[in-house]
Amino acid sequence: MSDYYELLGVSRTASGEEIKKAYRRRARELHPDANPDDPTAEEKFKELAVAYQVLSNDDQRARYDRFGEAGVGGASGGSSDDLFGGGLGDIFDAFFGGSSPFGGASRSGPSGPPRGQDMEVVIDLDFVQAVFGAEVPVTLKLPQRCDDCEGTGAGSGTRPVTCSDCNGAGQVRRVRQSVLGQMVTTAACPRCSGLGEVIATPCATCRGEGRVTSERTYQVDVPAGVDAGATLRLSQRGAAGPRGGAAGDLYVHIRVRAHERYERDGHDLVTRVPISIAQASLGTELVLATLDGDEEFSIPAGTQPGHTFVLRGRGVPRLRGRGRGDLHVIVDVSIPTDLTDAEEQLLRSFAEGRGESTGTSGGGLFSRIKSAFS
Repeated sequence: MSDYYELLGVSRTASGEEIKKAYRRRARELHPDANPDDPTAEEKFKELAVAYQVLSNDDQRARYDRFGEAGVGGASGGSSDDLFGGGLGDIFDAFFGGSSPFGGASRSGPSGPPRGQDMEVVIDLDFVQAVFGAEVPVTLKLPQRCDDCEGTGAGSGTRPVTCSDCNGAGQVRRVRQSVLGQMVTTAACPRCSGLGEVIATPCATCRGEGRVTSERTYQVDVPAGVDAGATLRLSQRGAAGPRGGAAGDLYVHIRVRAHERYERDGHDLVTRVPISIAQASLGTELVLATLDGDEEFSIPAGTQPGHTFVLRGRGVPRLRGRGRGDLHVIVDVSIPTDLTDAEEQLLRSFAEGRGESTGTSGGGLFSRIKSAFS
């Protein structure tokens, strides 16, 4: 194939609008109807369409400028339809309102019943359910296949019949004149909406729709380790398609209620344990209520406020891997605010023995007034 810019007759710095105008001009010149004696006219016109498809797309154009035809799939070595998936029909539809102007039957037949809509629902999980997984029922109203007609939309004892307008093709062709000559366009049949069949006697239950709206409950298998904001997809659990079309998908959005003691940090769990000054200083044995059950937990002597202990493998299961995260236990040392006189004296003696300064020896105005009357 020749250079794409040369085919369109534009420079390599041409703007998108210049490329579009050049394509329209060249299309009129190279159209097969305008060159009936040229056996290569159709091939030239296709090459022109491929060049325009590439240069009118910024990403395709950038790859072509860097690597040539190899950067856009090597159009010259194969079919132009292979390059763009949808074929040249997209170009002709954009400029001429229909399919290829070269005539011939359309490659596509009846489109078939359309797929049903995707549905969405939100579920609330307890914190523990999100960590360990659960089976949660979800109830929603959605279109479902009509059992009376088995989704066909036809009344009892009848079946859909072939559309007389398109003879079951699902498409109709129209011929019209344009600046480029005679154009043949193909569109979905308006009578059968592209299905190729019509309902002569509609089902009384669904009125020919092939589906009815009703309530349904699904059991959603929530995997262990799922987090708030996650979305689960249940394939073909959405709305049934009309006239026997495939069902859409159901998207389940996850919300997680907060836990009274635990917070989540990725795959790790975090909790705070309050202890007294004496327990922090002398050490203690506690019973820690983990999500897996009660567990004995040792606080060594001299533990500082804010110290974090890590219990391996007590966190959240990994969704896409083995094992679990860790449990982080943060120590909060509680400072008493309601000391008795005896407790205050003990603390003062303790501080004096360590050479530490404290507040006034009288313990404040209230203590001094109290001592005056004792």
